[in-house]
Amino acid sequence: MIMRGVIILIFISLFSLSSRQDGTPVSSPRVNLIQIDGAIGPTTYSYIARGIGESEEQQVQCLIIELDTPGGLLETTKEIVKAILASKVPVVVYVAPQGASAGSAGTFITLAAHIAAMAPATNIGAAHPVTIGGAQQMDTVMSEKIVNYSESYIESIASRRKRNVEWAKKAVRESASITADEALKINVIDLIADNLADLLQKIDGKEVDGKVLHTKTAEIVPLKMTKGEELLRFLFHPEVMFILMLIAIYGIIGEISNPGAIFPGVTGAIALILLLYTVAAMPVNIAGFALIGLAIILFILEVFTPTFGLLTVGGAVAFILGALMLFEDLPSMYQLSLSFLIPFTILTVLFFAFIVSAGIKAQFMKIKSGREMMLGEEAIALTDIGKEGGRVIIEGENWQAISDQNITRGDHCIVTDIHGLKLHVKLTDHKEEKV
Repeated sequence: MIMRGVIILIFISLFSLSSRQDGTPVSSPRVNLIQIDGAIGPTTYSYIARGIGESEEQQVQCLIIELDTPGGLLETTKEIVKAILASKVPVVVYVAPQGASAGSAGTFITLAAHIAAMAPATNIGAAHPVTIGGAQQMDTVMSEKIVNYSESYIESIASRRKRNVEWAKKAVRESASITADEALKINVIDLIADNLADLLQKIDGKEVDGKVLHTKTAEIVPLKMTKGEELLRFLFHPEVMFILMLIAIYGIIGEISNPGAIFPGVTGAIALILLLYTVAAMPVNIAGFALIGLAIILFILEVFTPTFGLLTVGGAVAFILGALMLFEDLPSMYQLSLSFLIPFTILTVLFFAFIVSAGIKAQFMKIKSGREMMLGEEAIALTDIGKEGGRVIIEGENWQAISDQNITRGDHCIVTDIHGLKLHVKLTDHKEEKV
């Protein structure tokens, strides 16, 4: 019995030593997986950089980036490429599922991978810099400079990974695009895999930077976006950025035109802070902001100088032109459509025409309540009134009154000033003439 207990303890100890703290055996191979679906933006870099960092700490076999993107921002793409090239864990970029593409920025990312793979019926290419980032309309010299830079950049990536340099340059210079079969044939990618299980089978035994991959029986562990990354990805949508701008405008202008409401001001301030954060990370067109600012000025001027709607029409035109220009420096997938802008333009015009207009006019209206409203009002003397004082009745209320004139009981007089609870009065003009 004692010997049996000792053997059991030895087996338990050996099992404990061969296990991680999370219960996963050390000998069990593992790969991490992140999925990129959509435009490449600042949040994409944060997600990939975190995935590489966690994979290095966990010493997994490799990190798989499942990619399906039409393109994205050039500056963000450069950051992602640098992170992949510097990664200590093998990075496998897998263009999937079937029907997916690694367009524009996705081409740079795929070529930078330690292992580049594609699913059947996918494509890669069309990496011309106009579709990656930068203004849609630029002068010839600047356009040529950007193309030359992008061409040399993708050439260095392809050369670093020993992939087809000439095709990579054509992808930038001529917007060349090819299928997965063609990419494999001309050494743009390393392999074609039907699915993730097939991918793990085909990369098993490959050597990457002196490390042999053991992925045949590896466990795939998805790395999800954090709540913060999901929030930022949501905020970086152009439609969301535009709505944040409108909320900031409505809230702050609404608070100014209706002081004391508090809620509009707080909401507008929060929206403004979020907007400034997104604008700092995205190349937004300043001229678009200027036109929207001009539109707001024209809407407000319409309140003070009615022009039968001319300023409002001018403001609406400036607003929609500014909104169209706002994301002009971003790739086409970030552009706002007229079907989205027109309803918000109409809403903004109505907001200024009714809510803001009513609030501003209310602040400049003559006071209709309180003691100040009695100035210039007519009162009737209840007693004789002089410098020693007397009493009058006004709006059904009995007030103390004094006057520099001699006013007799029953005379009509006018309130000229108020001091504390005492009115200063004088005879009405017709009474003075009568006297």
